[in-house]
Amino acid sequence: MYSLVRFLVACALWMVTSFPLAAQIASDSREAIFDLQRLSKPPAASPAVDIPSEGVHAIFFEGVPYRGKPTKVFAYYGLPSRDAQSQRSEKVPGVVLIHGGGGTAFSNWVKLWNDRGYAAIAMDVCGCVPVGTYGNWQRHPEGGPPGWDASFAQIDEPIEDQWQTHAVSAVLLAHSLLRSLPEVDADRVGVTGISWGGYLTCIAAGVDDRFRCAVPVYGCGFLGKNSVWLPTLESIGKQRAEKWLSRWDPSVFLPKTKIPMLWVNGTNDFAYPMDSWQRSARLHNPSTLSLRIRMPHGHGVAGENPEEIHVFMNSILAGGAPFPAFEDVHLDQTNASARFRSEVKIAKAELCFTKDLGKWQDRKWESLPAKIQDDKVSAEIPADATVWYFNLFDERDCVVSTEHLERASAVAP
Repeated sequence: MYSLVRFLVACALWMVTSFPLAAQIASDSREAIFDLQRLSKPPAASPAVDIPSEGVHAIFFEGVPYRGKPTKVFAYYGLPSRDAQSQRSEKVPGVVLIHGGGGTAFSNWVKLWNDRGYAAIAMDVCGCVPVGTYGNWQRHPEGGPPGWDASFAQIDEPIEDQWQTHAVSAVLLAHSLLRSLPEVDADRVGVTGISWGGYLTCIAAGVDDRFRCAVPVYGCGFLGKNSVWLPTLESIGKQRAEKWLSRWDPSVFLPKTKIPMLWVNGTNDFAYPMDSWQRSARLHNPSTLSLRIRMPHGHGVAGENPEEIHVFMNSILAGGAPFPAFEDVHLDQTNASARFRSEVKIAKAELCFTKDLGKWQDRKWESLPAKIQDDKVSAEIPADATVWYFNLFDERDCVVSTEHLERASAVAP
């Protein structure tokens, strides 16, 4: 016992000396960063009369102060059509939509979910309005700080003036506004985001306990491991990079989440590689994985329309059939097997694998049909495979995935 105590003390001392900012994770709790009492109340809102609404409502709502001055957040929101609502005897579920890098609030995304029977709100999280072109949107004079890559250089600013504080606060305020609508069931609201929006979804899910489910698309944590932002983190210096990661990496917030999460990604995503993505999902329970081979990265059809997002949300918020799930998974070095449960028909299963090493984004992925017998799927692992996992396709063409396993002899960077 004495040796164990000495070991644990040594580990603690190593953490403090190796990561001098580690203690900041505890001090920068969500309550210390975010005024949850204020953010849980619907913000004052007004019509955005000069912004085309395109079949939904265009508004500004009050954000949190930036450099001591008030801010306004632009958003689109919409409700299902009257015909759709008339078929319901109860309030409708809702969804909060968080755009990715280069994006803004998108009206078509809101309408997509309205057509599915959901109330939806999409807000800009970078102080802009949807006037201009993708990646070059017009900034609002009362907007908050610029975001995405610009956030790395903001780490020495007061925490209330950093992008993540403003972006996540905008998400929570949009949530409060949506759930205050008389047509919306406040207890049935989910959140989904794409790329940087998926990154923010991970944080928001750990901050706002009112969400019922979350679907980050691409976005995950462990950005300091092997992400596309490593050069940017290196450019701001080791100490500032550690400060940014200890405060704003989603891995800090994910252990605090208590809601079901669906993780959607592709094997070759340029921004959020598979290993960091899987490691992020492991920080949270319950997590469901959906990993398609070479899924493209982007808004529109790529990141907004995957049926998995719709089906997963419906299973929790709208009484839909539960999402298929793997259980009792065995991925050894020669054979793989897993049991599954599903209330809908399973169409096929595949073993996904790569024979490559090197960057996850550059690996060539292949698949082989897997055997399905009753509620069990199995396959033999190709001898030269370096990484593998199962995909299960149901009759709706929704994909649920196991975690991946690397061959013991394969040393990946």
